[in-house]
Amino acid sequence: MKPPPEPSYEVLDPNLVLGAYAVGVFPMADSRDAAGVYWVEPRKRAILPLDGFHLSKSLRKVIAADRFRVTADAAFEDMIALCAESAADRPETWINTTIESAFTTLHYQGRAHSIECWDGDRLVGGLYGLALGRAFFGESMVSRATDASKVALAWLVARLRVGGFTLLDCQFMTPHLASLGAIEISRSDYVALLGAAIDGSLGAAVSGVAAGDFGALDRLPDLGDSAGAVTVSAPPLGKDIVQLLTQTS
Repeated sequence: MKPPPEPSYEVLDPNLVLGAYAVGVFPMADSRDAAGVYWVEPRKRAILPLDGFHLSKSLRKVIAADRFRVTADAAFEDMIALCAESAADRPETWINTTIESAFTTLHYQGRAHSIECWDGDRLVGGLYGLALGRAFFGESMVSRATDASKVALAWLVARLRVGGFTLLDCQFMTPHLASLGAIEISRSDYVALLGAAIDGSLGAAVSGVAAGDFGALDRLPDLGDSAGAVTVSAPPLGKDIVQLLTQTS
């Protein structure tokens, strides 16, 4: 029997990826077909303060009306593939097979997550990213229907707030992110926030010490009974997300 063919792309060690994110570096590729990746550490970093999400009146109505069915980690591989697809407004992508493979492995390890927006049975938008300690690194978001990516980001912010996260990294600033409350900070300020979010230690974050809980939103009714937190539907509905985003801490 012949041995399996060697992959035609660079294999990216998931532990290397975790270590890179822990010090503020992340991988990108020149194109979908690129064989390898390069490592990026921006001088200016976009973050979205979890208490600073801009919930416009129009977006609030869309979320409360449950225009989309929103899920978490229900279709990670489909989500990353959708983010990697070319579109009229984005003919090229930085997500190559190397990155897709590494993040799929990290998902099955419980470290990479997705938020999906559905119109019936059709995946029409969402996002994916990496959780490390109390930091969440947003990798990419996509919309194939009006407001789908905004709704996904709103659900992500609510989920991170409930789960005890302290940092939502958006990597690069865009007008779209700025309209939703993202701000740009210096590399040194970002490193300080990152260190606090992962306790300055990859080992601590990986072992689960002081880690955010991405699934806490799904158990919020239990938290409401014991800790006086907001009690939501199970599974959560759009009105619950609006309530969580407008609740003062």
